[in-house]
Amino acid sequence: MSQNRFQDDNKTISEFQKEVLVVCPRCESRASAKVDHTVKLARLLCDNCGYNKQMPTEVSVFGHKGNWQMSANAYFDAELWLTTPFKNEVFWAYNIAHLEYLEKYISATLREHKDRTHFTLLEKLPRFYHESKNRESLLKVIQKLRNKDL
Repeated sequence: MSQNRFQDDNKTISEFQKEVLVVCPRCESRASAKVDHTVKLARLLCDNCGYNKQMPTEVSVFGHKGNWQMSANAYFDAELWLTTPFKNEVFWAYNIAHLEYLEKYISATLREHKDRTHFTLLEKLPRFYHESKNRESLLKVIQKLRNKDL
């Protein structure tokens, strides 16, 4: 039996947060939220209805203002596009690259982790992502999310 091997790239969740697929607040189609922390701006754009909103990244958290580096959707309180219930949990991804990374990990029968840092995306995943008994069901969920806007 051939094994599908996955080597952890030690990616963090922040590597997928700059461009996020979201639900358009106007037409509920797929939209994109992007953040550029160097210019301190976030933007939500819908190709379907033309919704376009831009916001500064300065936010107030517990009374302290600052340019917090959050996921792009958080600046607009926008719902993630790539999300679906899974048993008593929620499976989600920020964008297609995030979904593909999760798919590679979940589909692997041999998972190699090197130089763990306790801060990687895979180390922070809920238990159900790791369990082999969920592999087939999760891969179906991923395929469903890929086809969501076709």
